Amino acid sequence: QVQLAESGGGLVQAGGSLRLSCAASGRTFDSLIMAWFRQAPGKERELVAAISQNGGSTYYADSMKGRFPIFRDNAKSTMYLQMNSLKPEDTAVYYCAATMWRGLRLQEYEYDYWGQGTQVTVSA
Repeated sequence: QVQLAESGGGLVQAGGSLRLSCAASGRTFDSLIMAWFRQAPGKERELVAAISQNGGSTYYADSMKGRFPIFRDNAKSTMYLQMNSLKPEDTAVYYCAATMWRGLRLQEYEYDYWGQGTQVTVSA
């Protein structure tokens, strides 16, 4: 079993930055596809970004492209989301997810392991 733990959420003013971290345990980290999802109140959970096992391939949702780079440090078994130029509409609970599938996966059901989530709130 894989266990995931997010950290780094908080309250920030519009235009500011936050860095989210996801620490993994339970199996070899570099065997996992990793991703960030988010869910705002009253909305469906949506994919933010995904990254391959070695970090060589990434995917970004259009609204996050150029603002929210995803990266990982396999030596530390940790994956990150650097959130820049934050907007009030970015306010949501952000979730770390993992799967043992090969290749990037873009759907919720393709992910087997989930963190508890971390709240990000952006003030106007």
